[in-house]
Amino acid sequence: MAKILVFNNQANRMETYYKGEDEAMPYNRNGTLRIREFRGSSTSNILWTDRRTMESWNNFRTLYGRSIYVGFAFKRCWEGGHGTLSQHYAGVAFDVAQNLNDQGRNYMRNLAQASGNWRYVEPAYLTPRWVHFDDRWIASGYPLTQQGSKGIYVLIAQDALQTLGFDTGGLDGVFGAKTRTSVITYQANNGLSQDGKIGNITWNSLMSEVVGRGPSGTTRLE
Repeated sequence: MAKILVFNNQANRMETYYKGEDEAMPYNRNGTLRIREFRGSSTSNILWTDRRTMESWNNFRTLYGRSIYVGFAFKRCWEGGHGTLSQHYAGVAFDVAQNLNDQGRNYMRNLAQASGNWRYVEPAYLTPRWVHFDDRWIASGYPLTQQGSKGIYVLIAQDALQTLGFDTGGLDGVFGAKTRTSVITYQANNGLSQDGKIGNITWNSLMSEVVGRGPSGTTRLE
């Protein structure tokens, strides 16, 4: 049984679901994306995404008109496997179509680009053996995250901070006072401006330190 946290972009709230590996992801239509497919190689029993991403998947899957093989989707930052500021850690990215030939991947990639369902579709020269598309919130990297923020990027920050030993009070996707205090402490320990906000400099420092290091005694596995 997996715990799935979903940021509902429409209602501006975090939602929690508990589902088996062969059940459909929250907000997924017609069982086209199951928990085990979204999980991929992640060993975590807690996963997250947002509603907008699930609806983008629904729309694109309907347009494509057939099953889509998912090689990689969600990863927690301490599991690594992707870049420092990867959208896979946010639960909004998919690496798919590893089972297709070049012609099939090119067709899917072009369709994804033309569909307007995804914020970013990776060009073929970067991912020739699969198709990457995602529903990132900004053009590149992660957005400014601060007290009052909610959602999947808050979850990444909380996960990273907890793993590095800074107590955020858990993983809830809500940037409250305790998360802010942990950010300030992290910034002070790393010679950064202590404003309690996670902008580009703090994101890069935090993620460079945590990506791929594996779970620690303070990682919240839930």
